[in-house]
Amino acid sequence: MIKTLLPTNIYIFLRKHSFNRSFNFLKLKVSYLLTRLLGRPILFGYPATLSVEPTNRCNLQCPECLSGSRSLTRNAGFINDQTYDKILSEVSSFVNTLILYFQGEPLLHPDIFNLIRKAHEKKIIVIISSNGHFIDPENARKIVESGLDKIIISLDGMDQEVYTKYRVGGNLGKVKKGIEDLVEWKHRLNSLTPLIIIQFLVLSHNQHQINDVRRWGREIGVNEVQLKSAQLIDFRTGNKLMPDDRYSRYKRTKDGIFNVKSALKDYCWRTWSTAVITWDGMVVPCCFDKDATHSMGNILDSSFIHIWKDTPYRKFRNTIVTNRKTIPICLNCTEGLSISV
Repeated sequence: MIKTLLPTNIYIFLRKHSFNRSFNFLKLKVSYLLTRLLGRPILFGYPATLSVEPTNRCNLQCPECLSGSRSLTRNAGFINDQTYDKILSEVSSFVNTLILYFQGEPLLHPDIFNLIRKAHEKKIIVIISSNGHFIDPENARKIVESGLDKIIISLDGMDQEVYTKYRVGGNLGKVKKGIEDLVEWKHRLNSLTPLIIIQFLVLSHNQHQINDVRRWGREIGVNEVQLKSAQLIDFRTGNKLMPDDRYSRYKRTKDGIFNVKSALKDYCWRTWSTAVITWDGMVVPCCFDKDATHSMGNILDSSFIHIWKDTPYRKFRNTIVTNRKTIPICLNCTEGLSISV
């Protein structure tokens, strides 16, 4: 494998660094700090991170996922070349990181490796998040060759019984084998990328296996094992999936109701630094708007730059800094939340 004196994250940043993108990020930071200082929305620049949804279809039926539980009210489909190419042509001068994931399983997209490659060729950092069921030896090789910078693979249990309590319809053995294939192909192709991240969603029934997944990750040679607190759809009166308090993003109040641990103050860095585009072109403010209830416009009808600074977005940002608690998608948000998972 390639040797470098630099940490891989820094190596990835430097090989795709652009002065214009860094300057755009600086403008975002300055405008966000001014917003917090003055209590009114000020915006310079464009999002540094963009999530683009290859598809909102999924092969699993995870109960707390709108895609998995088949609860999304918006249409299901796959992004086409025309939509994707338009997005890249409009955002590549300022977007530093492209997350090819929103709802659904990105590796279900029939041309996912070409989507990755197109962004890679524009020197954009590319990340996907996957449930891992479509990583066989052939796809593992394609993933490494595509130029993908990071892949996050969900692994929420270390035996089949525990794993499928949440990943309904899943096959733990297939996922573990896929991760091993990916590690092997990185070595075969002498590649530092993609960073392979195992993400362990901490739930009541699997938290006893945290040390096991960490140990397994070290043994096979992934870059990192991350613990993730679970976002639960129904949490106010408790939820059987909710883990111990140290791993939960919720806390019980004196009246017995659960709330997000975040103070939910009137500011949100996500609204300044990121945006999300659905497979059919709708622009929404962040990854918590899973059903696109706050569509700011459609890039098939307008340019992204116009939508980013148009009236619907300006009104949304104004509500963020004046009365954020009135926005339903914010009530389950972790912005500003710090927990040791």
